[in-house]
Amino acid sequence: MRLVTEINAFLLMKGYKLIPYGISDFAQLRRENLYYSDKTMYLQRMEAAGHFLFLIRPRRFGKSLFMSMMQCYYDINRKDDFHELFDGLWIAENPTPLQGQFEMLRLDFSQVCGNLETLEDDFNRYMCIMLDDFASSYSRLYPEGFQLTVNSLNTYRDKLRYITTKAKEGVHKLYLIIDEYDNFTNNVLNEKGEAVYHALTHASGFYRDVFKLFKGNFDRILMVGVSSVTLDDVTSGYNIASNITMDPRFNMMLGFSETEVREMIRYYQSVGAVTADEETLVQEMKPWYDNYCFSVKSINKDPKLFNSDMVLYYMQNIIAFGEAPENMVDNNTRTDYMKMNKLLQLDKLEKVETPNGVRRGILYKIAQDGEIRENVNLSFPAYRMADKENFVSLLFFYGMLTIGEPYGAKTRLIIPNNNVRLQYYDYLLRAYQEIAAIDVSEISNAYDDAALLGNWEPMVQALADAYDRTTSVRQLIEGEHNLQGFMNAYLSLNPYYFVAPEMELAHGYCDFFLMPNLLRWPMVKHSFILELKYLKTDATDADAAAQWRDAEAQIRRYAAAPKVCQMTHGTVLHPIVMQFRGYKMTRFAEVEL
Repeated sequence: MRLVTEINAFLLMKGYKLIPYGISDFAQLRRENLYYSDKTMYLQRMEAAGHFLFLIRPRRFGKSLFMSMMQCYYDINRKDDFHELFDGLWIAENPTPLQGQFEMLRLDFSQVCGNLETLEDDFNRYMCIMLDDFASSYSRLYPEGFQLTVNSLNTYRDKLRYITTKAKEGVHKLYLIIDEYDNFTNNVLNEKGEAVYHALTHASGFYRDVFKLFKGNFDRILMVGVSSVTLDDVTSGYNIASNITMDPRFNMMLGFSETEVREMIRYYQSVGAVTADEETLVQEMKPWYDNYCFSVKSINKDPKLFNSDMVLYYMQNIIAFGEAPENMVDNNTRTDYMKMNKLLQLDKLEKVETPNGVRRGILYKIAQDGEIRENVNLSFPAYRMADKENFVSLLFFYGMLTIGEPYGAKTRLIIPNNNVRLQYYDYLLRAYQEIAAIDVSEISNAYDDAALLGNWEPMVQALADAYDRTTSVRQLIEGEHNLQGFMNAYLSLNPYYFVAPEMELAHGYCDFFLMPNLLRWPMVKHSFILELKYLKTDATDADAAAQWRDAEAQIRRYAAAPKVCQMTHGTVLHPIVMQFRGYKMTRFAEVEL
């Protein structure tokens, strides 16, 4: 946060709008003149969508800021702040009749923490604090003694019942917003297992009980989280709510469109904080942060979305140093993915019928192919989350997959960008390292020499030797897919290139194109096409020779493709064929063009 503070101090001194990275308080954002991409037009759409709404979005897509904006808009206590907070935004010119009409109870269940033994007490304390704060905020609207009575009650159940009863008596309008509704239950599921989680969310479990109290006592409810698992378990489908997760009307509500990213760049250019070319910045961000879509019906209608937090992370570096961050993946995002990966391993689930190897195979298939064809299931209980379709749906909810072009009746789910692709490769790398620890520094040094000097043989040999040492990896994926997945994972450690597997070139698909990232590494002088050929162990020498001739012809066609010249950006292209028999590389060479 020190970097953010220094950047904001600089901008404040210059009178510019500040970078809102890490800020989720809308009133603070507006009063401190932070940069804001207007999302207020979605308030009108949400009112039309229903009284009880449920939304899933990946982490760091601006959910908390949006809910804070809603709170400011609908809160009866902020009715007179409307122009201060919203002037210049879409909703200021198009206010709805519901503006400033509600008493708002906003809950953030990520604030509930502690070990399992004290979890219910911690939840009760948190709820009591929030309900006491509600009573303090709106006591003037209730009969005398209202706040004192709420404060005197010992449990959140009693406080909530009293508040909602008095609200109905006085015809008060209540709006409930729940952020991170599934945060601590996901932690319980991962750390303690399905049996403990089931006791928490079913029958007389306290977390199920609170949802019973919510139903019927609020005029409007919005619940937001990162998966539908807890919702299904605590509410038996929560049949009074409209799930707007994949509703095309809300596809672009969170995250940034390319238009919004360009508007931000132009603003900071106009005030002199950014001197870099707009197109250069957009093209550098796109492979890392763009390409999200959350509705099948929006795939050919709406532009793809950028991860908003990642864009802000990038822009603060551009403003401070005039160049992209050294690491295009924010460390905070890496932490989120580490938490997510623990849950996705599902080691604690006790009713899992799908073998762990099947789930693992799904991850390897996605890492290899960049996609999987599976429809998203919006509702399933925890004990079914390891089923193939549900497991893939979890990956979609967490932002590890997004919607691509449809394939018949199936939804085609794709890896959205390099940021996410690296998380898959990291998963693969950890699996390979568990099988046979490899000196990554050896490969890293070889990447330096290949990129800077064109000395590619050590790189190819290091990869082949590493692959040979992981022979037991056959338990994961057999044959050629095994080889592709391994190369995907270890090539991802190469910082100098955008690694493009299965790129279409000259009416074919090359195995790997290593496109130099000259924006970040202008000193790179060499680029590569790698064509991998796999022989079964019982293949003959004649088979090997025929396969090699075909590979040479293939890679020459790929190298001659018009777009290859564009993507190499003047670097020296090395077309390399690597031939494997089983787990050993038996031949490799650069093909003359």
